[in-house]
Amino acid sequence: MDRRAFGLSAVASLAVSGCSSPNYVSRFKTYNGPEVTSVVVNKGARKVYLLNGADVLREFKMDLGFAPQGPKQVEGDGKTPEGLYRIDRRNPNSAYHLSIGISYPNGEDRARAKKLGKRPGGEIFIHGEPNDAKARKRAARVSDWTAGCIAVRNEEIEEIYAMVTDGTPIALRS
Repeated sequence: MDRRAFGLSAVASLAVSGCSSPNYVSRFKTYNGPEVTSVVVNKGARKVYLLNGADVLREFKMDLGFAPQGPKQVEGDGKTPEGLYRIDRRNPNSAYHLSIGISYPNGEDRARAKKLGKRPGGEIFIHGEPNDAKARKRAARVSDWTAGCIAVRNEEIEEIYAMVTDGTPIALRS
């Protein structure tokens, strides 16, 4: 590429970058601290803990499913699972601010639901607030408003999304 072409492309790049909003803040944060080696969800305390070994790196308040007592048994029961799982996916285009998936249901969950003649459900995530304004207002009025997921504030899911990698173990306890 000759100098003239390089100069024109550099000027065009700067002009385009100048068109972005100066107040825009990306929801995709970066994290350069200690590795998150596990996530612990304490349903009774309504807390999510990000751990490096035995050290708590961060803790967050959370909301749960609309019927939070006890482990998730079947689809639609409004309960948040209990047990050992893994973070297995992330969804930047969720109906919520951001979301990271939990590997529910496992084999035990499927077998338990099958004995009851039901489906175990699925699509359990840690996520932010609803993107839909009406749903966001409803969620702000009540605690434990999800269908079984773990909900945190938008700023908090941005941190969690940056800090926790796929494959990280997650323990959900009552």
